[in-house]
Amino acid sequence: MKSFVPGAAGIPKKWRVVDADGAVLGRLATRVATLLMGKDKPLYTPFLDSGDHVIVINAAKVRLTGKKHTDKLYRRHSGYPGGLKEVAAGDLLARNPEKVVREAVIGMLPKSKLGRVMRKKLGIYPGPEHPHQAQKPSSLEL
Repeated sequence: MKSFVPGAAGIPKKWRVVDADGAVLGRLATRVATLLMGKDKPLYTPFLDSGDHVIVINAAKVRLTGKKHTDKLYRRHSGYPGGLKEVAAGDLLARNPEKVVREAVIGMLPKSKLGRVMRKKLGIYPGPEHPHQAQKPSSLEL
């Protein structure tokens, strides 16, 4: 008997809302990455996009534990000599909380074409409002 391999169209995709209010950043990111990859489904296939669309609300209220507000650094480089820029996690969380959550989730997704497709199904909003009411997303507790 042959093994059953679902087609990409045969896997149902849902819209999920995750409230990040008071959630620890790493624990939130692992849960969201699992939903985006579809690892919570019985039809999970590593080479297919079987994950759900995920909306993260209240990203500005996410928590960092320990001394990560001052010690954790987000780095980027311009490509020019001496072009390394560093921003502390606390500063970036105050200025752009969506970027902190997005970087944490993307770091847990596959680094391939499939991972880039999964990224597009992630929506992050700093407050409780989001523009995806028409998709009738289901709420998810962490």
